[in-house]
Amino acid sequence: MRCVFLPGVAVMLAGCMTDVSGPERPAQPVLGTTVAAASPHNSLSFIVSVSVSHADSVAVRFRLDDVLLAGDSITPAVYVVRGAATIPVLGLLPERSYAVSAVAYGLGGTAVGNPVRISTDTLPSDLPRYAVSGSDPAPGYVVFAAGAYGLVIDNTGRVVWYRRFADGPGLNFMAQPNGHYVARPTTPERDDLEPWLEIDPAGNVTRTLGCAHGLQPRFHDLITLQDGSYWLMCDEVRTMDLSSLGGAGTAAVMGTALQHISASGTLLFDWSAFDHFAITDLDSADRTGASVNWTHGNSLDLDTDGNLIVSFRNLGELTKINSVTGAVMWRMGGRRNEFTFSESPSPAYARQHGVRVAGAGTLLLLDNVGNPRESRAERYTVDEAARTARLSHSYGSNPGVVTLIGGSVQSLAGGRTLVTFGTAGRVEEYDADGRLMWRIDGNPGYVFRTQRIRSLYTPGLGTTR
Repeated sequence: MRCVFLPGVAVMLAGCMTDVSGPERPAQPVLGTTVAAASPHNSLSFIVSVSVSHADSVAVRFRLDDVLLAGDSITPAVYVVRGAATIPVLGLLPERSYAVSAVAYGLGGTAVGNPVRISTDTLPSDLPRYAVSGSDPAPGYVVFAAGAYGLVIDNTGRVVWYRRFADGPGLNFMAQPNGHYVARPTTPERDDLEPWLEIDPAGNVTRTLGCAHGLQPRFHDLITLQDGSYWLMCDEVRTMDLSSLGGAGTAAVMGTALQHISASGTLLFDWSAFDHFAITDLDSADRTGASVNWTHGNSLDLDTDGNLIVSFRNLGELTKINSVTGAVMWRMGGRRNEFTFSESPSPAYARQHGVRVAGAGTLLLLDNVGNPRESRAERYTVDEAARTARLSHSYGSNPGVVTLIGGSVQSLAGGRTLVTFGTAGRVEEYDADGRLMWRIDGNPGYVFRTQRIRSLYTPGLGTTR
């Protein structure tokens, strides 16, 4: 038999894939008590707890209880630990009655429990509602932050998963390569540290993710890997005398630090812009105040060779950084540009957001104001050895919109691109030829970043960032 498991739910037990031979037949799984309860975080889900023996994994079969001939759905299986399993059932309809049955798998076969009936609750009154259009969206769901919620909608615009945060999730609610979500909620206190929170598919906070050296985590981006480690950006502030450059004598200059931290909290990599960039990399008009927002790192990604690609908005620059040594490998755009651009205007991009690696030698980003009249998603083919970058695709909304801040891009299968136009309030998906395939209608407000995911049970796992 073949089992399917949720990552991170429990340690792996022996036996799921083992072939059994010999005269002694393994015992048939035996289901004990099944308890279905409403999720404390989400009225569109249940939490099912099962006691079981002679089984290595359990799934839950569920169906609408008030619809004749309703088809069954089934969750992925989770491992049994000490004779019990807890399984989330996600993406349900509000105010409906369901029948749920546990399904236990073991070397001796499969056992199906008696159905338990439970109803979903109403949706929160302040949960946003969405209308969408488009005849051919990519499969899956779309993740983003809205108001007090981190949420997921389907291709019809229906909210299928949400998690409320007391002070909101922050602008950035993301699915991650380790199958969890992350948010960086703000707090009422002005000067306290505000770490990221990691949230599992059931809505539980599993851990907090912060910066070393007491630095403030930036909300703009984070990568949590399946080994439990994570990459993040941090704010580092130093006092500098900029009077000779037309600035303040005691300017508080904020630069971006990059860190890689292990699952146990060990600092594995530590990089500071102060060690590699010059204050004069910033336009002179932007370095005159008492506080100087110098680099403004706003996205990071891992290249296909394992090194970092980072977007520094205020420098108008993309930078490749060796993820072992910290050496700057190249700088693209801005005052220290090392590349020759083709098929693009000058400057090629400005105040960019959301850089993503879309394959070997391919970068995708939102060009906020390279063209002051229109923000566009741009895909570049990069030859690192020759130091050339060719604009291969460019997608903009119709009519065009400008977002001075925020926004994101995601490369999807088949050459598709999901684009979020930040404060302009547009979320749109284009095919490889730039045709509009799907969009959120109206104005959903300031959406900093959206992502498509394939599954509510393993959000982010196996999908592009």
